[in-house]
Amino acid sequence: MAQINKPNLYFNTKLYTGTGSTNAVTGVGFQPDWTWIKNRSITANHHLFDVARGATKYILTNSSNAEATDAQQLQSFDSDGFTVGTNGNVNGSGNNIVAWNWLAANGTASNTDGSINSTVSASTVSGFSIVSYTGTGANATVGHGLSSAPKMIIFKNTNSVRDWGVYHGSLSDPDNYLTLNQTYAQTTGFNFSNNTAPTSSVFSVGTLTNNNGSSEEYIAYCFAEKKGFSKFGSYTGNGSTDGTFVYTGFKPAFVIVKDYSQLAGWEMADNKRTSSGGNVIDKELKPNDSGAETTNNYIDFLSNGFKLRNGFGNWNGSGTPYIYMAFAENPLVGTNNIPATAR
Repeated sequence: MAQINKPNLYFNTKLYTGTGSTNAVTGVGFQPDWTWIKNRSITANHHLFDVARGATKYILTNSSNAEATDAQQLQSFDSDGFTVGTNGNVNGSGNNIVAWNWLAANGTASNTDGSINSTVSASTVSGFSIVSYTGTGANATVGHGLSSAPKMIIFKNTNSVRDWGVYHGSLSDPDNYLTLNQTYAQTTGFNFSNNTAPTSSVFSVGTLTNNNGSSEEYIAYCFAEKKGFSKFGSYTGNGSTDGTFVYTGFKPAFVIVKDYSQLAGWEMADNKRTSSGGNVIDKELKPNDSGAETTNNYIDFLSNGFKLRNGFGNWNGSGTPYIYMAFAENPLVGTNNIPATAR
């Protein structure tokens, strides 16, 4: 498997200060295809924008709401970032705001690999694709464009009020799923994925409205694991400030975790939101919650993985199982055989 040696060409976190007027945010390093924005200073929804649906259309990770359109939120994807309008959720004057950005294909293409035709923006290099499709209400397959099997897929019905659905390869059954806008444990016993794991060309959908209601419109964010760039796995907490260490093979830039065994919030951390500028990442946001950023010692980003630094139940409860998604700042060893180092 080829290794990505410059992860920031495919994923990058950008911090910016809102202006309250049209604001061209630069410094991302590429033209993003998926941008996830959260106002850190105030209670505000998580807003997601992607190239498949069009820049001005947004969905909210902390809500079951359908897609909405606002020309004063994200106005365009630009060559080195994006432009936001006057909406306070994404550009409140003087507010501290974070945007997580992923590169796919800078465009879309039709995909006929599945029994449902899809529109896809895919990067086989980074293992990330954005897939839009119309549900049938019957067992089906959908092409994802990645040439390798996704380890995680995040689904949202865009034209109806429906909960999100999350497939993760570390759950015990392909039909088990998590709900991004809720604190639920994994849901079992329903036909989420037709009891079929994704393949190198398609993912399967069952009969649930979370990802395949009849004539309903969907967006799916698909992630295949790539050496030096991404990792999707599980760990067991130990309840200690000397917490569980999780090997990823790279220095993380971004991590999301979820206790999948019981009611618990999702947690997210990144390498830009830290008080110390060191290994300890002490700023927390929750994809399922609109709350402002909070501060505590949550997690260390190390040269080869991450280590929990608390016994909080959402991160590191004793004996508690978690799934995670992680993207890299630096690979552990690049092609020049120079190790990445922790800060």
